[in-house]
Amino acid sequence: MIKPLPYVQKIQPYIPGKPIKEVERELGIKQCIKLASNENPLGPSPKVVQAITEFLSNPSELARYPEGSGFYLKNALCELFAKRGLNLTHDEIILGNGSNELIDIAVKTYIGPGDEAVMATPSFVVYAMSVTAQGGIAKEVPLRDYRHDLEGMLKEITDRTKIVFIANPNNPTGTMNYREEFDSFMKALREDILVVVDEAYYEYVTESDYPDTLRYFKEGRDILILRTFSKAYGLASLRIGYGIAKKEIITEMNRIREPFNTNTIAQIAAEAALKDEEHLKKVIEINEKGKQYLYSELDKIKQIQYLPTQTNFIYIILPESISSKEVFDSLLRQGVIIRPVGPRQIRVTIGLPEENKTFIESLKKFFGG
Repeated sequence: MIKPLPYVQKIQPYIPGKPIKEVERELGIKQCIKLASNENPLGPSPKVVQAITEFLSNPSELARYPEGSGFYLKNALCELFAKRGLNLTHDEIILGNGSNELIDIAVKTYIGPGDEAVMATPSFVVYAMSVTAQGGIAKEVPLRDYRHDLEGMLKEITDRTKIVFIANPNNPTGTMNYREEFDSFMKALREDILVVVDEAYYEYVTESDYPDTLRYFKEGRDILILRTFSKAYGLASLRIGYGIAKKEIITEMNRIREPFNTNTIAQIAAEAALKDEEHLKKVIEINEKGKQYLYSELDKIKQIQYLPTQTNFIYIILPESISSKEVFDSLLRQGVIIRPVGPRQIRVTIGLPEENKTFIESLKKFFGG
């Protein structure tokens, strides 16, 4: 039997959250809720559904390859950022099969065997997976106070460092790094290192001191800013995201990007989603209300701690005597799917009001409340 490359064998496959139908089938539960994968409980804009329906009214279009450059979606993105005072060109945007694919493309473009990438831990596991798959070295720096230790990450920079990954806000903790510390980090960092800033939860951020990463793009720094339509825009199943970087970086990444990597329906849906600002506003309002409700109820469960979040999920720390698996299994049997993210840590997505209430009732039941 053919053997994989040695460094591929070091990778632990990504395990997604359990699907609703699988849980209902396995446990015989008629109706369960999934709060494990940071999905948008409200779903996409009605304008997205309309755009997809109109496209499908001409089924022959399904036989056509997608618009390979994503011309119309890039136009919509340029229009969006122009409203915010940033003049983007198509050459400064790359589309991906989720921002996840863009992480992989960046690594394939700049990391070879023996090259290093610096990242935090715990953070999005795909960074280390992608680097290891290329024979690179993933240097993981523990969080400090549950946030990226940017000073500690600087200390790990060597002549072999090609990429630094920063998830801001961070997954799974929901915490963020602030403008001043990010600016200090960028000032101290060698300019020939690519900074990949993963802003998957950008739309949910309410903190006014959030870093202005686009400033560094405008200054011509080697920075790749990643955003996605999977979270606040509710298009997770269609897998589409985008990256912003200077033309030279996008040109090199496009050498690696597979042809037609984003499908036509995803492009159409994303374009429609960008144009419905009212729906996005509603999504954010529901998330904020759900967050405040969960804070108030979690405060009543004295055995646990939680971290204030800048995302659509909350990171919960359990007492030493209780494992995340115990809580996961208990809630699963009650029809609530959450995500264990450490030995004593769980992550729960902020859902619709009834879903949040069900989660709290299930958690209180576990703790005897």
